[in-house]
Amino acid sequence: MLIYPDIDPVAVSFGPVAVHWYGLMYLFGFLGAWWMGVVRARRPEYGWKPEEIGDVLFYGALGVILGGRFGYVLFYNFSLFLQDPLMLFRVWQGGMSFHGGLLGVLLGMWLYGRKSGRSFFQVTDFIAPWVPIGLGAGRIGNFINGELWGRPTDLPWGMVFPFVDSQPRHPSMLYEALLEGLVLFLILWLYSAKPRPVRAVSGMFLLCYGVFRFLVEFVRQPDAHLGYIAFDWLTMGHILSAPMIFFGVLLLLLAYGADRRQT
Repeated sequence: MLIYPDIDPVAVSFGPVAVHWYGLMYLFGFLGAWWMGVVRARRPEYGWKPEEIGDVLFYGALGVILGGRFGYVLFYNFSLFLQDPLMLFRVWQGGMSFHGGLLGVLLGMWLYGRKSGRSFFQVTDFIAPWVPIGLGAGRIGNFINGELWGRPTDLPWGMVFPFVDSQPRHPSMLYEALLEGLVLFLILWLYSAKPRPVRAVSGMFLLCYGVFRFLVEFVRQPDAHLGYIAFDWLTMGHILSAPMIFFGVLLLLLAYGADRRQT
C-alpha cells in the first residue's frame, strides 16, 4: 500500500504571485509538443516548416484552454452554470475537460488549416503525435493537485489519499499519465513514422485515446456531483469517450478504403 505524498501545489511564489505546478505542467506540455513538432517538421517528407510550429501551437493552446474550460462547465457542471453563468470565467477555481479541450483544438486546427491552405486532416494528422506529451504532463499535474483519484482497490499499488479517506485507491491519474501520455505517444510516433493515408493518424489517435480513457473510467472515481450515469458503472467519461472510439475506427476505415481505391 502506498501513501499519497504531501505535495505543495505551489511550485514557487514571489510575494503574492504563486506559480502552481499544474500551470507549469501545461507549460512543459506545450514546450515538449513544440520541440517534437519542430523535430518532425525538419523532415522534408512531411511538407511542414519548423517556423510554422509556433503558429499551429498557438491555435492549439487557445483551443485547449478555451475548449477545456467550456467543456468542463457544459459537460460536468451545466446545472451550476445555469444558476451562475459567471462561473465560466472563474478559471482560478479550477476545472478543465479533455473532451472540451479536444473540440477546441479541432476548431483551432480547422482555422489554422484555412489560414495555411491545408486540409483539416492534413493538420490533425501532423499534430496528433505531439498531443500525448501535453496529456501526460496534464495528468501529472492532476496527481500533484491530488485530484481525479480512483476507486477503492486491494491491489498492492493502491494508494491512500488522506484528504479523501483511509482506503487504498487506484492512482488513476497515474494510469492516465502512462496510457494517454507515454503509451499513446509511442504508438502515434511510431505509427506516423511511415507514410499513412490522410485521416489514418487522426483516426488512430481517437481510437487509442478513447479506448484508454474508457478503460481507466472503470477504476476512476466518478465526479461526486454526477456519480454513475447508469448501471452503477457508466460515467460521463465513458459517454464522452465512446464517440471517440467510433469516429477513430470510422476514420481508419475511410482512410484505408480511399487508399485502396486510389491504388
